Amino acid sequence: MPAKKKQQKASAPNYARAGVDLERDETFVSEIKEIARGAQRAEVLSGVGGFAGLFKTPGRYRDPVFVAGADGVGTKLKLAAELGRYDTVGMDCVAMVVNDLIVQGAEPLVFLDYLAMGAFDKSAATEALRGVAEGCRRAGCALLGGETASMPGLYQSGDLELVGFGVGVVEREQVIDGSSIARGDVLIGLASSGLHANGFSLVRRVLETGIAASRFTLDDTPPNFKTSLAGVVLTPTRIYVKTVLNLMRSFDLKSVIHITGGGFEGNIPRVLPRGVRARIDPSAWPRPPIFDFLARHGEIAETEMRRVFNCGIGLVLVVHRSVAEEVLQQLQAIGERGYRIGCIEARSRDAAALVFDPDVPAGGADNAGGAGG
Repeated sequence: MPAKKKQQKASAPNYARAGVDLERDETFVSEIKEIARGAQRAEVLSGVGGFAGLFKTPGRYRDPVFVAGADGVGTKLKLAAELGRYDTVGMDCVAMVVNDLIVQGAEPLVFLDYLAMGAFDKSAATEALRGVAEGCRRAGCALLGGETASMPGLYQSGDLELVGFGVGVVEREQVIDGSSIARGDVLIGLASSGLHANGFSLVRRVLETGIAASRFTLDDTPPNFKTSLAGVVLTPTRIYVKTVLNLMRSFDLKSVIHITGGGFEGNIPRVLPRGVRARIDPSAWPRPPIFDFLARHGEIAETEMRRVFNCGIGLVLVVHRSVAEEVLQQLQAIGERGYRIGCIEARSRDAAALVFDPDVPAGGADNAGGAGG
């Protein structure tokens, strides 16, 4: 009898056998605290480890407006899993959020992450969170806390989800909303680092098709590439926070546009007031070779490329034409690659809000007026 009871006890279900090890998760929290240590701000009152994080408004703000946003890395995570590399997707997670905050003129204050896995993988989780911490350092915000969850049954073993949430602050009188955009204003594009974290359902389809047909592998370094195809597609999203905050000290930025999901067509028109449209010259900046690679191997039309990808421009500034050259000079001085890519013109009722002229691919020649080409 005693032996039988012992056998029943050993086989009884518990949380660890169901796939969630509470002791392991609690131990990992202490490691997360160490990872977050270098991504802090003076305003943080309590951070990682509590039920919620506390922070105070920086004292220099007289009439603060808080700006909040959330975003994820998307299916770029599938490629990261296939390649066993998670460091860059952590930076992507931060970038997608803080770049949305800075377009309103907001200085990012705090960031929180949500990381979920089907089966806990300490190496992958640590690598991803180190990337998150590095992204926060680059953005100047604090990694205030987050959630790391094991969710067997909802996610498959090897799956990883990574989502971020951020809060920023801006003086009410300095909120950037695009309302002052007018005919004659100039569009200045800031270079992207490549694909960033958008359009990866299409990217993965092109790569899978090409690899299956033995046209290339992810280890190949195609012509004009500086590193392997794997390295290029996992290059992290650029973080533009410090660049925009620097410019805001000297110039009136009428609008700042994050070229994220939806490409040019999905993002530029959304900030334009009635009666104007944007005209863009796609030959005004050098397009990274990954975009032509995808267009060629995926047989993707140029209109679709502009609708899905950033095509080499990650952020667009709208400024008065009288300060455009000064803005370009300041961008060059701080090591930023900026290009005069277009202008704002009058728009009739039935006209498109965004036009490309000339209607040709970006080519590759640097704009003579660009900074740091």
